[in-house]
Amino acid sequence: MNDEKLVHKTEIEFQGDRYEVLVYCRTDGRHFARTYFGDDDVIINDGASLEEVLDRHERLLPLAVSSRRILQEYTGVPRRSRSSRL
Repeated sequence: MNDEKLVHKTEIEFQGDRYEVLVYCRTDGRHFARTYFGDDDVIINDGASLEEVLDRHERLLPLAVSSRRILQEYTGVPRRSRSSRL
């Protein structure tokens, strides 16, 4: 039984790249947003409302992207892309 429903889909642009944001609503009314960077690399934020979770995700996505780029530069290992990164 699936207890989450996709309620919003958008893109956020950061440093020339676009990232897909999928927002779901749980049966208890709480929302969460997901952005995939790779098959095993995803950020998730939750909140009480669609607006709250989108605001939080929009503020934290640049930090998540920047930290991944720093790690990539440090290790020299390119990150694996996923089709949801546009």
